Amino acid sequence: MERLCTDCGAELRGRADKKFCDDQCRSNYNNRLKANDQSFLKQVNQILKKNRDILVDKNPDGKVKVKREELLRKGFDFGYHTHTYATQRGITYIFCYEYGYLQLEDDQVLLVRRDF
Repeated sequence: MERLCTDCGAELRGRADKKFCDDQCRSNYNNRLKANDQSFLKQVNQILKKNRDILVDKNPDGKVKVKREELLRKGFDFGYHTHTYATQRGITYIFCYEYGYLQLEDDQVLLVRRDF
């Protein structure tokens, strides 16, 4: 039975459990696997960074109310955040790193900064 390299398809010689013909093919194969995973992480991190940058820009003093529409116009994506924080009173803030927000009535959003 002919065994083939997992990366390039060349015929394998040597050990019965060999999967790649050389180190280059092994490296190429593993780099390709990581590239798909890294691409997704990079995309999510870009969205989170953009969200944080918008919050930093709109909240220079640590606490301010803005219209939800202002954030959306800048490109803020409410579907992405790093964590939430629930107060003892049951109010939940949504954060992108140290900058967060609380959705209020009338399409208002309270922007906050949490110092660690």
